[in-house]
Amino acid sequence: MRVSASHSGIVRTRLMIVTSKYIKAPDIHRVQRALISVSDKENLVDFATRLVRHGVMLISTGGTAKAITQAGLPVSDVSQITNFPEIMNGRVKTLHPAIHGALLGVRDDPDHAAAMQKHGITGIDLVIVNLYPFEEICLSGANVDTIIENIDIGGPAMVRAAAKNHAYTAIVTDPADYEQVLAELDTHDGSLSFAFRRQLAARAYARTAAYDTAISNWFADTLGDRTPIWRAIAGKRHSVLRYGENPHQNAGFYRTGENRYGVATAKLVQGKQLSYNNINDADAAFELVAEFNPEKTAAVAIIKHANPCGVAKSSSLKEAYIQALTCDPISAFGGIVALNRILDAEVAEEIVKIFTEAIIAPDATPKAREIIAEKKNLRLLLTGGVPDPHTVGFRMHSVAGGMLVQSRDNSVFEEADLKVVTKRQPTAQELANMQFAFCVAKHVKSNAIVYAKNGATIGIGAGQMSRLDSARIAAQKARDATDAARLAQPLTKDCVVASDAFFPFADSFLSAIEAGATAVIQPGGSIRDEEVIAAADENNVAMILTGMRHFKH
Repeated sequence: MRVSASHSGIVRTRLMIVTSKYIKAPDIHRVQRALISVSDKENLVDFATRLVRHGVMLISTGGTAKAITQAGLPVSDVSQITNFPEIMNGRVKTLHPAIHGALLGVRDDPDHAAAMQKHGITGIDLVIVNLYPFEEICLSGANVDTIIENIDIGGPAMVRAAAKNHAYTAIVTDPADYEQVLAELDTHDGSLSFAFRRQLAARAYARTAAYDTAISNWFADTLGDRTPIWRAIAGKRHSVLRYGENPHQNAGFYRTGENRYGVATAKLVQGKQLSYNNINDADAAFELVAEFNPEKTAAVAIIKHANPCGVAKSSSLKEAYIQALTCDPISAFGGIVALNRILDAEVAEEIVKIFTEAIIAPDATPKAREIIAEKKNLRLLLTGGVPDPHTVGFRMHSVAGGMLVQSRDNSVFEEADLKVVTKRQPTAQELANMQFAFCVAKHVKSNAIVYAKNGATIGIGAGQMSRLDSARIAAQKARDATDAARLAQPLTKDCVVASDAFFPFADSFLSAIEAGATAVIQPGGSIRDEEVIAAADENNVAMILTGMRHFKH
């Protein structure tokens, strides 16, 4: 691209102005004064003690100053620096020129230096601030007044001021960074490098962005605004992954502020680090089994590439696992197994019989852990609980230049919502199996067709462009399972079938009847519903319309 001389000159001048500030900034800057104001006092005293050993003068506020004083360390209260007391129950204490001038002053700028000297402002070289625990307070179920009081104002102001002036002031927002700060001070004899100060500044801006995200989303939820004009998304890095879906893609795993049992809350008890695909599949598997109340039934799902290979519910996890595995034992090889109850020894012994990538469960008995431990590469994830499928939340998907955000599909239909549209009413057993199958279909990639019988899937067709193809694939999977189990009659005989969306034509529905289905559950809503219902009546098949679609892409 050609650039005119005048335009090029402007660009060079701007670059020189930006660069000159960094040239003036010292590569190594000594830390003489540090301001500490933290809500999270983890390792505070040890950190402050080691700062004092480096000859650093400490300035602090409120409870932080009290903790430092009780440890026998010298500290100056902020009010001694500002000559102004804390007011309004602590809402105003650091919002003062004596503090912000000390944070923002460009030491090598003559005008800044003169202003600092005139007003008796001495620079602050290190700021340690972690913000009021807004996210935690929200999750605790506190009342509105308490939540509002935990919106930090002075903290973010100091963080952003110090980060902006990182040429001279280092900012620390996380106790996890204390050791790195101390190591830098040891390496540089009480000083911090410019590269490190800049790195801390980047982390600081990310932290305040995440903090404001939590606040903005709380306001949106409180106001019932499901599609706010500005939608902020934030997360804290949980781990750096080896790669993404493929080895040439970078990836990281981030935790949001959502208080939901699942793969993000899980403790990896054994096995190597989870991959991007492992995490995605584990999440899909655990969200699926969470549909079934563990107090009423045991449920197991086996997932491969975000789609279920088999799902079953039963009186025991062992029986549920065996039934789920029967649905598609070939695809289950190398899959993810999710359980809605505590992993016990009986089911653990069954799972380890074939190669499995990971198991995710609320917890595990000591004996089950021993059995799993014999398979060193088998990952075991324990979440601490089962998520509530009714809980509201949102999901996002990036697109070129933007992102799609939608509410979580937390709809769980009730028996009262079901509408029988055929002459034949479903039997009680058919009804139970239809409800089960439709629940599973909600977690199968569209187009989705699920055959089920006796509380277990027997054939699943997923992710096809044609619903007819999904029906045929599901039927073929069922035939393969029949052959593998060496059964005398097809598994699909007297089964039910669920579709995640309406049947646009009767052909895919008739394919299910051919396979042996005696009852069908589907959302309805097609202009050809009457044609499909008529086909059901002609074949003495019961049909239920839910009025609720479950596309999943």
